[in-house]
Amino acid sequence: MNFWDFILFVFWSYVFFSYLMVLFGIIGDIFRDTSLNGGLKAVWVIFLVFVPFLTALVYLIARGKGMSERQQAAVRQARSQTDQYIRSVAGSSPAEEIAKAKTLLDSGAISQGEFDGLKGQALKVAA
Repeated sequence: MNFWDFILFVFWSYVFFSYLMVLFGIIGDIFRDTSLNGGLKAVWVIFLVFVPFLTALVYLIARGKGMSERQQAAVRQARSQTDQYIRSVAGSSPAEEIAKAKTLLDSGAISQGEFDGLKGQALKVAA
C-alpha cells in the first residue's frame, strides 16, 4: 500500500462515514416525525434499504426543511427539560434556607447557636 492508496482509503472512509451520519439522521427524523403514519415510515425505510443514495437525496430535498424544524424542536425540548431538572436539584436559595432555619428557631426546634451556624452555612454557600 503506497501513500496515494492510503489517501484514497482515508477519502472513501470519510465519504462512507458521512453517508452513515446522513442515513442515521434521516432514519431518526423519520421516526421522530409525528405527521407520518406507520405505512409511510415503512416505505421510506424500505427505499433507504434498497435504493439508499437516491432515497437519501430525495428525502433531504423533499423534507429537509421539516427535518431541521423537528431537530430544533427536539433540541429546545431537551434544553427545557435539562433546565427544569437543574432547577429541581439545585436546591433553595440562601434566603429560603435562612427562613427555614428561622422557623425552626421560632418553634424552639433549634437553639440560637444552631441557627447562627445554619445561617453561616447558607451565606457561605451563596458566596
